[in-house]
Amino acid sequence: YAQLKPTEIAEIPGVNMVLGAAEKFNLPVHLAALGSEGKPLVFNGDIKETRNFVPGYSFGDRTRTFLKVQDGCNYFCTFCTIPLARGFSRSASIDETIQQAREVIKTGAREIVLTGVNLGDFGKLQNEKFIDLIRELDELEGIDRYRISSIEPNLLTNAIIEFVSRSKRFLPHFHIPLQSGSNKILKLMRRRYQRELYAERLSYIREKMPDACIGVDVIVGFPGETEEDFLETYRFLNELDIAYLHVFPYSERPNTKAILMDGVVAGAERQKRADQLRILSEKKRRFFYEQQLGKTARVLFEAEENKGRMFGFTENYVKVSTEYDPLLVNELVSVRLEHIAADGDIRVAFLQESLNH
Repeated sequence: YAQLKPTEIAEIPGVNMVLGAAEKFNLPVHLAALGSEGKPLVFNGDIKETRNFVPGYSFGDRTRTFLKVQDGCNYFCTFCTIPLARGFSRSASIDETIQQAREVIKTGAREIVLTGVNLGDFGKLQNEKFIDLIRELDELEGIDRYRISSIEPNLLTNAIIEFVSRSKRFLPHFHIPLQSGSNKILKLMRRRYQRELYAERLSYIREKMPDACIGVDVIVGFPGETEEDFLETYRFLNELDIAYLHVFPYSERPNTKAILMDGVVAGAERQKRADQLRILSEKKRRFFYEQQLGKTARVLFEAEENKGRMFGFTENYVKVSTEYDPLLVNELVSVRLEHIAADGDIRVAFLQESLNH
């Protein structure tokens, strides 16, 4: 927002300074230029000129830490402003990223989630590859788990899938943007794959990791999406062996090619289609959870307490719930998945060997 509309933000009462996507990392320098009165200062350079990558990670009372390893995107999908707001794809080197991971390990986190705008594009400027990064991360001692937050289907290679399937620490959980199950719409979106490639990737995951959790991003109501196009997407998703959907009604964004396209879908119709896919998502999640019942798993419990209960996730991202016990926080515990409760989470039985916490 600050990169795309700095003047609009500067006009908000009480705003003293606006920093663009690159400038925000030089906050101390810019603060020195801030006077006590006068117009808001705006520092907003051309994001296309930004090549430096600033790493970072989140931490707190959560047991999972989100480690940013990549930023920006070169894809210019017709619906997306990320290249305009975040610049071109860039990342640190593998060695620098490993050092960041070591810093996270010192905080006591048990799980690291690798994040980025286009994660699979890691290392492009350094002539390095994402798979080489995860191979090296897998060898680090002191961390139990890694998750890959989201990765484009055209960048999720069979080699990455194969590696995760036999990894010591990378978990069988993939979040893979689809956006549409219609090749016609994928072309209008300027996505770099067709539905056939997407189906191939999921099939290979299932071959190597039958219990893997697979999540999907979908946009509905994109310009030009007819009722038949939507039904094509619905049928495609219904046939896929997936665990959940993240559904987004198409939203117009200034300075994108899609905003100029014909065939605008009415807002009410977008919402109707989104609602249908969210119902499908609940059915998919329920079915996935049902397939896990009776199995044993390792759960990492988080610190959050809600109405006397606490939550955790299995390796394959099944959410479980149990009575709050502070001794379980940030602990990896062996459980048997018993039944699905009314709230949709799974209740568990603790295995005897895991109760010595």
